[in-house]
Amino acid sequence: MDFMDRAALADRITRSFEELPGQLGAAARYVLDNPGDVALLSMREQARRAGVQPWTMTRLAKRLGLDGYEALRQMHGEALKEQALGFSGKAGAQVARQKEGGSHALARDIAAASAAQVSALAEPAALDGLVAAAEMMASARRIYCFGLRSSHAVVAHFAYIMSFLGEKAVLLDFGAGTGLDCLRHAEAGDVFFVVAVAPYTRASIEAAEHARSLGLNVVTLTDSAVSPLAALADQTVFAATESPSFLHAMTPAFAAAEILAALVAGIGGDAALAAIGRTESQLATLKIHHLQPAPRARRFGKPR
Repeated sequence: MDFMDRAALADRITRSFEELPGQLGAAARYVLDNPGDVALLSMREQARRAGVQPWTMTRLAKRLGLDGYEALRQMHGEALKEQALGFSGKAGAQVARQKEGGSHALARDIAAASAAQVSALAEPAALDGLVAAAEMMASARRIYCFGLRSSHAVVAHFAYIMSFLGEKAVLLDFGAGTGLDCLRHAEAGDVFFVVAVAPYTRASIEAAEHARSLGLNVVTLTDSAVSPLAALADQTVFAATESPSFLHAMTPAFAAAEILAALVAGIGGDAALAAIGRTESQLATLKIHHLQPAPRARRFGKPR
């Protein structure tokens, strides 16, 4: 089983946590908080550390739809091995795969994986997360957007789309060393939108913690229910990142960001439409876009 399976399982545990009674709840919390232990320790030792009976671990696995606890351990072991490979190790695995199957096959597999991950955003649980996050963003005065490394392009794209609605979104950029400076203008109830996927940047986690300390609502776009950002967020949107490539996939995150921006615009109603109209008018006045003239009608292959 792959890391996506483990992430999906963690999401299932999180969503059903309140329904798990007594020792099952304690076992579930242990599994969420200690993925490394789940992969490496015996079931009996894990039960001891969780403060439950060993058979509770098996009951939990079956409650989650698995054959038994060994399947759950294997799932976490595969995820741990995948993370331990790092980018260089994954690059070696990709080269071997590409050499065996060919470049066309690898390209097809990457495209197919991305398509499936984007399609997963249409699942009911994913839609619930997207709508809840968009509603929180729409009701905020400002949305402060933060992302580093591969995640920076995602928040920059979101902030660009939101710029059509006026000054609602503020992109926090470390390019000039200003970083979180704009947060001094933030007010309680504003939103801090942070995007980060494994391996998580420490600065992203610290920035989200700082935003919470200022009274901002934190909305995160991340890859797993066990992401450190998920624990800090008021609303979380999940986008898968597994890829046959050596680098994690960001296409699903871009799709999620575009959906969020579209939903926020739609919730804005007439005010959003007016803002978009003003932006479009300005772009036309400044001749920002190169617009092709409408094609002339043709009849029998000749211009009319």
